[in-house]
Amino acid sequence: MSRPGQPERSATYAEVFAVAEFRWSWLALVGSVIGDQLARVALAILVFDRTGSAGLSALTYALTMLPDVVSGPLLGGLADRFPRRRIMVACDAARAGLVALMAIPDTPLWVLCVLLVAVQLLAAPFQSARTAFLATLMTGDTYRAAVGLSTVTVQAAQLAGFVAGGTIVALLGSSQALALNALSFAVSAVLLRFGIQERPVPLDPAARPSWWGSLVAGARLVWHNRRLRYLLALICVPGFYITVEGLATPYAASIGGGAIAAGILFAANPAGQVVGILLASRIAPARRMAMMGPLAIGTCAVLIGCVFQPGLWVTVALWTASGLCASFMPLAQATFVQAIPDAQRGQVIGLARTALVVAQGMGILVAGAAADHGKPAMVVAVAGVLGVLYAAGAARGYRRAGV
Repeated sequence: MSRPGQPERSATYAEVFAVAEFRWSWLALVGSVIGDQLARVALAILVFDRTGSAGLSALTYALTMLPDVVSGPLLGGLADRFPRRRIMVACDAARAGLVALMAIPDTPLWVLCVLLVAVQLLAAPFQSARTAFLATLMTGDTYRAAVGLSTVTVQAAQLAGFVAGGTIVALLGSSQALALNALSFAVSAVLLRFGIQERPVPLDPAARPSWWGSLVAGARLVWHNRRLRYLLALICVPGFYITVEGLATPYAASIGGGAIAAGILFAANPAGQVVGILLASRIAPARRMAMMGPLAIGTCAVLIGCVFQPGLWVTVALWTASGLCASFMPLAQATFVQAIPDAQRGQVIGLARTALVVAQGMGILVAGAAADHGKPAMVVAVAGVLGVLYAAGAARGYRRAGV
């Protein structure tokens, strides 16, 4: 703890792990993220094996992301109406049951798709509850460090899930891989049920607004609070630099590379993010806050170098540098959550989650369509230019909000 009048010092990951409830929630997070990625690979392979259609396989993969657009605003507010541990445990238990049904051999494809959408609809209330819970459990830079650590964990667990997914499916089969995903949700539910304490609902049930009133109040809170509005704008900056993920494969082909080159490009930005977040955690909180805007601009600015269509390793360096600058994201997200009244956190987090998903989805769709009519390198560079303009406006607005 910093003494009164002294600058706030940086919290360490050791301090975060010293909180027992965080340790249990972290273990649950690791298992469920790896299980999720394993299930995505298994489902894509299962659909392709049954239909031989690459389009249907891609559609199935997309169904793991699309429900977030709806469930964020509609279901995120549940974390303000019910005890948050109960929401997390119920979501994980329900997802365990739904994925177990998906693991039944020879389940019709349409049933798999319906079950998959139901599973993904539960992700928003779970994440809203978990994020709000952590903001109650920790304060100051300890909470920011917890968000950064969670982000690093998700990146690493996703990578592990993708790397191991194909091997596990090849060895065990898609149904068994889905069964492992169901088991990961069940284990997560048990860890959360017995590892963290139940806390009361943040708002007196008698004073709670209606579901629609809660949704409108959350949207108004963000829109009428300049600080929150521009923080949310910064959180949506990934909609521009995510183009590197959407165009990794055609970019690799355009410079004469194959599957290995595409895999290296896919890993460049996430690897940079992991390193950047770890390095940022060692910087004093006040300086980190001052760097947030420049880093948001930088994560897009370095992509402009792709206009020269450099070779593989220069491109990897540029995309890794973009990931390093993306270390501003956990800080922006944590600052956003800390500025929301506890009684509205679930609803507003759900809205912010939807805004981010829409920004990323639009970024990938527009970039993909543009790459059909132009060079992938040029598309990435243009996205970098547009991202710089957007991030500069968001950073300027946040700075002028009096922060």
